[in-house]
Order: sequence, then C-alpha cells, then structure tokens
Amino acid sequence: MAHPSPLSEDAIRQRLDRLLEVEFSFRDTSLPAAAIARLPATQQAWLLEWVQRVASTHVELGYQLACKGVEASRLMSAESFAEWLYHAMDRYDAEGLRPALLVLEHYPEFAAEQQARRQGALLRNHEGVLNRFLQGLSGRPLKLAEAEVIFTDSETLYLPTLQSLLPTPQQNFELYKVSCALLWAQIRFGTLRALLREPSIEEPFLQLFHALESLRLEACLERELPGLHRSLLQLEQALGSTLPEPWEVLRKGLSAPDVDASDVIRMAHQNLGQLSPYPARGYQGTLKPERVRSCMEHRVQREKARFRVGLNTLLEDLKPADRAEAAETPRLHASQGEDQDVFSGEIEILLDDMPLPLPEAMQSLKRSILLDLGEIPDDYLQPAGPGEYDPSLLQDESRDADDVWHGSYHEEGAWLYDEWDFQRSHYRRNWCAMRERQITPVYDDFVNNTLQRHHGLIKHLRKTFEALRHENRRLKRQREGEDVDLDALVEALSNAHLGFEMSDRLLTRMQRNERNIAVIFMVDMSGSTKGWINDAERESLILLCEALESLGDRYAIYGFSGMTRKRCELFPVKRFDETYDDEVKARISGIRPQDYTRMGFAIRHLSALLRETEARTRILITLSDGKPDDYDGYRGQYGIEDTRRALVEARRSGVHPYCITIDEQARDYLPHLYGPAAYSVVDDVRSLPLKVSDIYRRLTT
Repeated sequence: MAHPSPLSEDAIRQRLDRLLEVEFSFRDTSLPAAAIARLPATQQAWLLEWVQRVASTHVELGYQLACKGVEASRLMSAESFAEWLYHAMDRYDAEGLRPALLVLEHYPEFAAEQQARRQGALLRNHEGVLNRFLQGLSGRPLKLAEAEVIFTDSETLYLPTLQSLLPTPQQNFELYKVSCALLWAQIRFGTLRALLREPSIEEPFLQLFHALESLRLEACLERELPGLHRSLLQLEQALGSTLPEPWEVLRKGLSAPDVDASDVIRMAHQNLGQLSPYPARGYQGTLKPERVRSCMEHRVQREKARFRVGLNTLLEDLKPADRAEAAETPRLHASQGEDQDVFSGEIEILLDDMPLPLPEAMQSLKRSILLDLGEIPDDYLQPAGPGEYDPSLLQDESRDADDVWHGSYHEEGAWLYDEWDFQRSHYRRNWCAMRERQITPVYDDFVNNTLQRHHGLIKHLRKTFEALRHENRRLKRQREGEDVDLDALVEALSNAHLGFEMSDRLLTRMQRNERNIAVIFMVDMSGSTKGWINDAERESLILLCEALESLGDRYAIYGFSGMTRKRCELFPVKRFDETYDDEVKARISGIRPQDYTRMGFAIRHLSALLRETEARTRILITLSDGKPDDYDGYRGQYGIEDTRRALVEARRSGVHPYCITIDEQARDYLPHLYGPAAYSVVDDVRSLPLKVSDIYRRLTT
C-alpha cells in the first residue's frame, strides 16, 4: 500500500490561509506552514485537521495552534494533545478568548502536568459522583467548586482541580471523597460555629486547632460513616503519614463521643506554644474563618427572615377549630430531647406544648439554622408580622429564567447540559442552561369542547387501550402448549421429507402481556406552533390522557422551547407522580407557543428522567412541527447534529426515542436523526390527535 506524499509548504500555507481567513486579517502563515511541511504526511493531516476543528471555535485559536502545534505535539501524546485543545476550547466557552489563548500559550506547563494527570483524578470528571455522595449526607445542601486549596465557607466545598498525591486515579478519587467528608464534618459537628465564637484568631492558634479538630472529626466519621473511615485509614497508610507519639495519645482522648469543638478550642489554647501541629495530610485542607464569617452573616439573616415568615404562614393556615384550642396568642418554643442530636435537626417546634408539623422546606431551614447557631433562638420563634422583614431576604438564591439576560449569572439555579459541536467533534461543556418553568393553568372550555367534539373517538380509544391491558400474546414454536402451530408443523414435515431432523417446537401457547412501560411526551412549544398546530397538539394530549388513564401506563408530559443556550426551558405539564386531574387539564389548555426549537437539552434532560423511572420499556415521544432551530447558530447542521447525538445518547441508555411531526420536509432530516423506522410524518394537522393515539398503541404493543 502506497504511503501518501507530504504536502508542500506552499500547499499547507494555502490551506492555512483558507482555514484561518487570512484575507480578512493580518495573520502570517508562512512560519507555521514551514514547520508543518517538515512533518510526515500522516502527521501533517492530523495537525491540519486539529487546526480546522479549533478554528471552528475561533480563528485566532486555530492560528495559535498552527504556530505552536508542531512543538506541542513533540511534548505530548496524541491523547494529551487532544485534552490540551479541548481544555482551551472549554475555557473559551466559559471565559472567553484571552483565557483560552493562555492555555495554548502555556503548552509546556500543560505537557509537564500530564504524568500527574495520568495518575491523578480530575474534579470535573468526578463532580457527579461527589455531588450524589454529598446529597446523601445530613445537613444543608452543599456545592462543589475548584480552588487551589481545600476548604469550605459553610455552603461550598472547595477542592483542587487535580488530585495527584497518590499513584492511581482510584486512590486520588478517594482523596476527593475523604476531603468532602471532612469538610462536611466541619459543618455537621460544629467546627465552624465554635471557631467563629473566638474573639481573635491568630495563625499559630488556627493551625493547632485545625490539627486537633481534624482528629476529632475523623473519630466522628468513624462513628457516622465507618466505611468511609476505613478508606481514610488506607489513604493514611498510602501517604505514609504517621502521627508523632504525643499526637497518638491526643487522638485517643479526642475520639470520645462527648468531646465537642469547644473542648478542642480549650485544648488548643492550653497547648499553644507547647505542642507543634503535625503536617496536614493531603486530604485535610485548611480553615478560612473569614470566608466562613462572610458567608454565614448573610445566610443567618436570610434564614431568620424565611423561618419567621414560614411560621407566620403555618399559623395562618391553621384551621379555625385548631386555633380555638390554642391560646389567644400562640406560644412557640423549641424542645430538644435528652438523646437528640442538635446538628441533625432533631429538635421539635412546639405550639402551646404540642408538636408543630413543619413542611420539608421549613425542616431544611431548621437544620441549617442549627448548624450555624446550635439552637433555635427565641426571636426566630416570633412569627413575622407585616413590614417586619426585608423582602429581599426572602428571594430564592436560584434566579428566575427571565434573569438569564442580566449578565453572567444565567447558570445559577439551572441544570447545565453539554452540547455536541460537530465541527469540533466534541462537546461544549455545560453549554446549555435549562430551567423548568411553570405553565399558567387556563380554566376555560377547551378541554370540555375537545371531549365533546371527539366523544366517539375517545370512547373507541378507551376500548382499544383497555383491551391492551388484558391482551394475551400467542407464542409460536413452543415445546409445550395448548394448540398446534400449523406453520411449524408444515415446516417440520417438509424437513422430515427432505431427510432432516424434525423440530420438537410444534405448539402454541398463550402468554399474558404484562405491561411495564414509562413514556414521556415531549411537546414542541416553539413560536412556529401558533394557531392550528398548537390546538392540534393540545387536543392530541387530551385524547392521549383520556385513553392512557384506562391503560395504566406511567406517562409524563413536558413542553420545551428556548431562546439561545442561556434560556433553555422545559414546561412540566404532567409529571410521572401526578394524577390526570383538573389542574393537569388546565395546564394542557394553557400550553402556548414560546420561542425556538432547541431540542438537544430537552432530550438529554427527559432521557435522564426516564432512566430514573423503574420500567422495562422507556419511550420518549416528540411532537414537533419542524427541525431543530435557534437563532444563535443552532439552526442548520449544528442543531441537527446535536439533536442526533442526544438521541444516540438516549438509545445507549435504554430509552427508545420516536418523533411525530407535521413538517412536510421532515423526510429530508428525520431518518438521519431518528433512523428510518422511528418517526411518523402526519400530512394533515387536523388528523394529528387520532394519529398520535394510534402511533402510541403501535409503539407499545
């Protein structure tokens, strides 16, 4: 097989000029072309392909790669080279051109880090697992963020971008996990609360207190999370860290269950200047009391206001009969049993000596207040009156979807989803900010009119769907059964006549068709559905719900729309755990056209919801009137390729996607998106309600 010939310097320069739009700039491609021309043909093609992919993000990034790529490729493996460029493009997406250029400029440092990266663990690769781990721990919800040192401000756990102290990725992941647990323990077991009570905190005292307190917290973890504590001991051994003899004695004393952070404060004062703190181990991090104080000051005021307003709402909602039994002025106080744990929130709020049941949001507030203060102060138990609080303190930390236009905060309070960039052949990380927005229920005559107009069809659909519940399947070619399979018998006799052995699978038997299906209907709410299409979609949903109620399948309905990657929106119409009641009917009636048809984020989010649902068969059915589209560059091949990638991800995870569309041009792109047998085109929008129900019946039988 002949090897390809290397490109000449002039041919490379011409190609770079085209890729980097040199006619519109002052870039000089002669030097990078000369360097690339000295490479073998296969390496030339490889590097030029990377220049093209990076230039699709920004031509200046592509130019810098052309200038530095030859030298960088000598310092890195192909895998590391790709990671370097993906990191630069991710930085461009998140922070802009200048930070991305710095990543390309510092390629020697990146190459030097590769050995550490190969044996280490990257925080971004483990965020999902660590977040789920934190969700399982008691106390307030916690967030993760990257920082150069390990610490917490009481709301966020800061961890290094790369953990590489130990020789294997698994061990370094365990370091992350143990660090998370110790930072959580600082919040859970009163470390931060006790520390902030100190009038002045000098660095020598802080270091000694942290060393002593770490031993106490490790003992707390041994009692609360013994499995994790075993991992901690293994990491200690792997790190080769041993405590000096005096510290081993202190460890035993600090392990007693009745020792708290205040005791450790006193011990640190007593031993200051006499006991040197041992070197912190790689998972312990540091204490930053000023960061904690700043974070706590705002939170304490906010949670006090919310708690008092919540108490006022609870008292207002008490029934008159209940209020008659209470005193004229309700008397609230907090009660803690002898064996109850303050930090777990096991303190009851009593109304006139009777337990006051708190909703989950108030319970969460109570737990957070106890973590900060160790008690529920009396002034927290005074229900808020008119004008007694600052309304700004009651605002949720998560922003409304309308706030995405107000600066760089569009990611706060949103689900973040990757998006596939076909030109890069790579994902844009956390590119789409998605929120759920509520549909305003409309209590009009739409549902009743639909039920009356399609009365006969609904009756027919109910009978058809009801029959599916009790449908039996006839299994053919069985060894045991109730009847003869004539086709199998004829085939067996023919084989015997030809001298072959007869099959013993000659019978049929009936098998009960047990349905175990979960389905989500993903409804296009883009602006192009205005008019007939919107009416037909809503009628289709009414007919489906009426029929599905008789079938018993689990189903949910979500609308989707958006405007640019910053405002991707899902509209819950009916969740899996909701019943088909007047509220859901009013939401269906309230479905209205919104903005554009960005589809990838919706497929990814709803596929995740389906994966969390216990079912043998999971189906995602899209009702749409056109191809993926958005005005920020999503239209055309970019949107189609991202949607296709999202559908591939869904299939790999066990979700079966299907599309029902009224777009007459859909046959040009739907086979590429869904495959040749996973879509239907409805030519007449007025027949959509009947078609949707018929297609669902065929899909699930």
